[in-house]
Amino acid sequence: MCRNIRTLFNFEPPATELEIRDASLQFVRKLSGFNVPSKANEVAFERAVEQIAEAARDLIAGLVTNAPPKNREVEAQRARERSVLRFGR
Repeated sequence: MCRNIRTLFNFEPPATELEIRDASLQFVRKLSGFNVPSKANEVAFERAVEQIAEAARDLIAGLVTNAPPKNREVEAQRARERSVLRFGR
């Protein structure tokens, strides 16, 4: 999985539209192999981003859990600590 795509479900506050679109964009970039599509592929690329964002919104809205929502600040701190252990920074 692309390291730039983050878990968006079960967070407080919930994922924003921008976060969902950014994850969708990263997914399409990974699948297509393009960071920026050519003019000839631009329409298909953007359509794919929008379709995947819509599917992601539907998925997030449809999922259920009994676990309490995760705190973004706490999860970000844990990620920083893992990074220090992994890379020594």
